[in-house]
Amino acid sequence: MSATPLPALMEVRDLLAMLVGRDCEVSLADESVTPATEPGVVVGVYVTEFLRGEALVALDTVLAACLGGAIALIPAPTALASVGPGPLDETLLENASEVLNVTASLFNVGDAPHLRLESIHDSGSGPLPADIATWLRSYGPRLDVAVDVHGYGRGLLSVVLR
Repeated sequence: MSATPLPALMEVRDLLAMLVGRDCEVSLADESVTPATEPGVVVGVYVTEFLRGEALVALDTVLAACLGGAIALIPAPTALASVGPGPLDETLLENASEVLNVTASLFNVGDAPHLRLESIHDSGSGPLPADIATWLRSYGPRLDVAVDVHGYGRGLLSVVLR
């Protein structure tokens, strides 16, 4: 069995564009999503069949609102109005969670371990669990990208592997 691979930029772009039904531009970012990213972060934790954490996908709340709004055809101003201190709007968080769920397909390739989304954490609802926060700050294998969802806005996405 091989290690879980980092997805290619094109794979991230194609998956997001397919999910939201809009063009998405994806480029390498100069910054990472961390527990300190303002105004907050939404983190998906992916585990193996043995419940070992293998990957994180973190969205800043701006991108979570953009993706959550676009997938449900919520007008961009309405979706972006929910971005701020505190938890992300429940509907947008549920929609962003669905995006994170399907994102597991980026890791399930070849003979890599099969990963599934195990949990979602919204830093606006309270501090991230200590182990997740530490992992998100780590310098291990990671991919930090800026995503522009056409008609909605731009935010950050980070993929962090064990």
